[in-house]
Amino acid sequence: MNIKSIIYILIILLFHTVEALGQGGTVRGYVYNKADGEPVMFTNVFLENTSIGTATDGNGFFTILNIPPGNYTLTSSGVGYDTARISIGISKNQILTKTLFLNQISVKIGKVTVESRRQEKLNEVNVSKIKITAKDINRIPSIGGESDLAQYLTILPGVVSSGDQGGQLYIRGGAPVHNKILLDGMTLYNAFHSIGLFSVYETEVIRSVDVYTGGFNAEYGGRISAVVDVKTRNGNSQKFKATVAANPFLAKAVLEGPIVKLKDNGSSVTYLFSGKHSYLEQSAPTLYPYVSEIPGTGGKILPYTFTDLFGKISIASGNGSKVNFIGYNFADHVDFTDIAQIGWNATGIGADFTIVPGQSQALINGNLNYSNYSIDMREADELPRHSSVGGFDLGMDFTYFYDNNSRFKYGVDINGFLTEYKFFNYLGLKYEQNQNTTEAAGYFEYRKFTDKWVIEPGLRLQYYASLANFSLEPRLGLKFNATDKIRFKFSGGIYSQNLISSKSDRDIVNLFTGYLSGPEESLIGVDGQPTTNKLQKSIQAITGLEYDINQHWEMNIEPYYKRFTQLININRNKTFRTDPDFMIETGDAYGIDIFTRYENAHWYVWATYSLAWVTRFDGQQVYPPHYDRRHNVNLLLTYQFGRENSWEASARWNLGSGFPFTRTQGFYEQLNFLDGASTNYLTQNGQVGILYEENLNAGRLPYYHRLDISLKHSITFSKGYRIEAVASVANVYNRSNIFYFDRVRYSRVNQLPIIPSIGVNFSF
Repeated sequence: MNIKSIIYILIILLFHTVEALGQGGTVRGYVYNKADGEPVMFTNVFLENTSIGTATDGNGFFTILNIPPGNYTLTSSGVGYDTARISIGISKNQILTKTLFLNQISVKIGKVTVESRRQEKLNEVNVSKIKITAKDINRIPSIGGESDLAQYLTILPGVVSSGDQGGQLYIRGGAPVHNKILLDGMTLYNAFHSIGLFSVYETEVIRSVDVYTGGFNAEYGGRISAVVDVKTRNGNSQKFKATVAANPFLAKAVLEGPIVKLKDNGSSVTYLFSGKHSYLEQSAPTLYPYVSEIPGTGGKILPYTFTDLFGKISIASGNGSKVNFIGYNFADHVDFTDIAQIGWNATGIGADFTIVPGQSQALINGNLNYSNYSIDMREADELPRHSSVGGFDLGMDFTYFYDNNSRFKYGVDINGFLTEYKFFNYLGLKYEQNQNTTEAAGYFEYRKFTDKWVIEPGLRLQYYASLANFSLEPRLGLKFNATDKIRFKFSGGIYSQNLISSKSDRDIVNLFTGYLSGPEESLIGVDGQPTTNKLQKSIQAITGLEYDINQHWEMNIEPYYKRFTQLININRNKTFRTDPDFMIETGDAYGIDIFTRYENAHWYVWATYSLAWVTRFDGQQVYPPHYDRRHNVNLLLTYQFGRENSWEASARWNLGSGFPFTRTQGFYEQLNFLDGASTNYLTQNGQVGILYEENLNAGRLPYYHRLDISLKHSITFSKGYRIEAVASVANVYNRSNIFYFDRVRYSRVNQLPIIPSIGVNFSF
């Protein structure tokens, strides 16, 4: 009997076990905000005058099992909402589906957020996980008059950004390609624009963002470092709403409303559309003429342009089942006239659904989508650089509830994609790949929580068809609630991925983000021996301590270790046609993240400190990659004041120790001998060759630090009209932070100088 048969039998046995556990009745359903139809997360749902109850999940869904037959009052309440009550009658083995609507009351949103987080912390493992909402993102100083997820992610513990222009996110030692970026279940291959201040996500449409900096459980696979899972909200189910905004960087619009208004049973049909366009390339020469231009750009100042379009139609039925249809088109263009022109486009269309079967304890979720990402670069040598990756994703999972404190979840993921890649290095040697790839995975995870423990084991079985490699990946999450205020936690597991980035970990600045499937040819390991393992893999272990100092103040401490047992990079130093296209490395990432947050009706304080080490071994030497930042500090302070907190002042300060770099020893004329002995080196015009220090990345750049501030004022008129004015200053004291050093031109290129801006948002 093989392992697939064993897993299949286990699933069947568990299925029948769950179905046999029902001794009483069940009531389940959703809790919605009556004003707009959005789910109310992590709020209490219980049977009045009993000890039977539960809390809603991140989708507002609840299930209460094993209810003795009888008549009850189903009640939902939470900070910031009126109490909702409905009468129900339960008989043995009966399953009821009910919808509750909560009316908001005038309690400061800070209290609602704190109470919601407290409920989640008790019931979830939450190791290396941070949940973000649109309200959180809007607290950060609005660079260019616009708050964005890309700006917020850089303040998270364990996250390092390499710069404002073309900046990438490195999460606890992993490269950007090692992070899984999702939008409503769809994989995004590039979610961040070339001007590193903005992502493709529109803040106004975000419902929640789950960021796993490591140790994620079995439902996520195909990446070896981190996950950023973004879920969008539905359109307003009660009335038409619109938001339009403009600032020196971009203009945007968000439109939403009901196609079929929300009914008493919870059914509705809504739409949500957002669009934004950057005109920074046109506005910068007039508004920011003092910005230092990058050498060789032909006098262009901040030559970045992007356009993002997103649409969603949501259909909810009366029994709790729902389906969402989603589409997007994201485009980005950079024009460094004398250096390169780079443009990428990402498109996608798909659907996700939730089925609540009438007489089963199961909850069924699934998604089906198609996406494509394509990037092209033109340089002065006119050699084409092109990469694209596109294909389908299909996933389905089943969640069964044993009792009110445990659940079992299993599912399957299947995806197929085509990678096309063509690239020429500085010697004119071509790398090319056209490959169809299929990946299939099955997983299960079990979660049980008591007053003291949360236990979450999982297992993922991942098969990479094009590489004929199978990966068995156990996962485990644990939390011990020592007291109401102190909790200890752990998570870890084995992780794998196939996808390879065209960027090398040794590239300091590279806006060309292409992707390849894992190589089919033989690889040479760091020990100099051939290897049949063609996957990138990691082993992770994270521990942690959560401490609620008081009702408003919390602290989190997480030591972590990631062992990258195999990393595959393009061999960018390929000199001869016979040289291998790929190189294998191993690596380690370890450190400690300390995070504290204080929040009340007026103040919001966020502070993080990360101490980290990242190393790579290429078979010859151990070296730190260019994003190895030893110390990283982020401070965020927000203060709301005035009538109904209509004014908000915020400040964010970041301090980071210097990145590593390889020192220059000298220059020489570099000749290529691609024609072997027949190469005429006497007549060949060589290029400028750089003689580097023998020890890779042995030097360190200066410390980075920057202060951003903003001031917002909102005015609400009758009939729901609202105006918000924003004034902001990025890099207040005009710190000259180095971006990179152009060795050939011997010129330093800095990141953004002081950038003041104003913006206006109008909602109705």
